[in-house]
Amino acid sequence: MSDSYSATAEARWVRWSLCGVALAFVFLFLLIPLLSVFQQALSHGVGLYLAALTEPDARAAIGLTVRSAAIAVPLNLVFGIAAAWAIARFEFRGKTLLTTLIDLPFSVSPVVAGLMFVLLFGVNSPVGAFLAAHGMKVIFAEPGIVLATVFVTFPFVARELIPLMQSQGADEEQAALVLGASGWKSFVRVTLPNVKWGLLYGVILCNARAMGEFGAVSVVSGHIRGETNTIPLHVEILYNEYNFVGAFACASILALLALLTLVIKSLIEWRQAREQNQASGRVQLARVRRAGEHA
Repeated sequence: MSDSYSATAEARWVRWSLCGVALAFVFLFLLIPLLSVFQQALSHGVGLYLAALTEPDARAAIGLTVRSAAIAVPLNLVFGIAAAWAIARFEFRGKTLLTTLIDLPFSVSPVVAGLMFVLLFGVNSPVGAFLAAHGMKVIFAEPGIVLATVFVTFPFVARELIPLMQSQGADEEQAALVLGASGWKSFVRVTLPNVKWGLLYGVILCNARAMGEFGAVSVVSGHIRGETNTIPLHVEILYNEYNFVGAFACASILALLALLTLVIKSLIEWRQAREQNQASGRVQLARVRRAGEHA
């Protein structure tokens, strides 16, 4: 047995033990809580489950959550592409600061982020007083929820694209420019196809976080039932009222979203690996052909 093999191989009982611990952890802390959500939601039948999802307050919470995500995700998509393009392709003063600021929502508690918006746009602040004088309300209204959602989700797309674009380099884009393509055409036909899977993955994560955000939205929403409650806030209210069927029914929407996110993530990784293998195969075939031509 070689030294390299003996240094990396483990006894069978060690491998089985590690796999067992990992599977037990997944089963106890992920699968059982997930299954319990659907079990509680359907404990009194499908009829009450559907009724809990279609009652006015639940429909209002679902609609507000979808609208907030529908605004936040496209904004973060544009920001993520622009930030990744600037950081990966250019050198400029303040680049390090921009990179650091992108990670700010990861280091700031969502509750603190919500409080920042309250201090900035509350009625006791100059900005909030000005907006209120002109009939515009941000805090305890839908605009505040959208702002909080945008803040907590804006790193996701950028953080997926920046390392991907840096690893790919700019050779293909420069070649397209030398061949006469405009900057926009090079971006659409070269850059976007190269980062499409990372971009889609970032959008999916951004959407999942936008729909499931609780802390920042809880601070700025005011918990006005039927008006400023998103799905997570509506779940909290129903649970505190001991309406467990309604609470778990609404929570099942977020659980289904999480499962859908995992499925799409797996499909993206599979397609990305498949394309990389196909590209590697084409490169190897081209090398073989060139070698045959020179022989």
